[in-house]
Amino acid sequence: MNSAPTFNMPKPPVLDPRSMREFEVLATIAKKEAGLVIPREKAPMVFARITKRLRALGISDRGTYCKLVSAPEGAEERRNLVSTLTTNVTSFFREQHHFDTLARDIIPTLRKRLKSGKPVRLWSAGCSSGQEPYSIAMVILEHFENASSQDIRILATDIDPNVLQVAKSGTYDEKQISSISPERRARFFRPSRHENTSNESFRACDAVKELVSFRELNLLGKWPFKGQFDVIFCRNVVIYFDREAQNSLWRRFQMHTRDGGYLFLGHSERMDESCLDEFSPCGTTTYRRTATERTGKEI
Repeated sequence: MNSAPTFNMPKPPVLDPRSMREFEVLATIAKKEAGLVIPREKAPMVFARITKRLRALGISDRGTYCKLVSAPEGAEERRNLVSTLTTNVTSFFREQHHFDTLARDIIPTLRKRLKSGKPVRLWSAGCSSGQEPYSIAMVILEHFENASSQDIRILATDIDPNVLQVAKSGTYDEKQISSISPERRARFFRPSRHENTSNESFRACDAVKELVSFRELNLLGKWPFKGQFDVIFCRNVVIYFDREAQNSLWRRFQMHTRDGGYLFLGHSERMDESCLDEFSPCGTTTYRRTATERTGKEI
């Protein structure tokens, strides 16, 4: 996953009035900026995580920080706040069944599109540090010869600019690539070493990286494209959005999924039945876009 907060605190804490006001300011900004719904019992986690931002800015108290992120000139720090409150839990080929569906059921359709001169577009929405889009790229490369020379592209987006820098580098340690089979590891990764350290790491090969374009994007904000995708992965991203934000997002995905295209959600996410007028369940957290008369541009 993808950028979404991890909340594990048990019962609601007792907050003094000042701490309650500070938490409400931070929670309100998190919801407005990124759609995150943070319950009061998570206040200790929120306060603990912003401590590093206070240190980085040389701010001594939370009240001053709340004033900064609430002010017009605090736009950049609001981005940092969202980044601080999100936890990026992801791995290569996480929820393997989606990649099996991609290889077994979707690749043949994509091959037909290419043969007919049409582009193939996939989107990893909430790509975190890159493991998901690079996993998609590996599957593509296993089924298409010279994929980089064909009209196949993977868009990978995340709200957190910090994890996007990791994703763009395509470099991971041995633990991070442990879920990749030895065959794929040998084919798609090259040994690498970080500067000023003896620790060995592994870098995705150029063929994998060339298929993926990384962009910063807030899913609840404006999308800088109008076209449609053959496949959208949006997994373990919206579990802390409220119902209204989730349903709005599903409808936007509908407009950006080609007829017959697929949407993959995370293992604990389900689409509201009210949004299933144009998506049909076709597997575990897997939905397919039904054919309708509508307009849409090729990306």
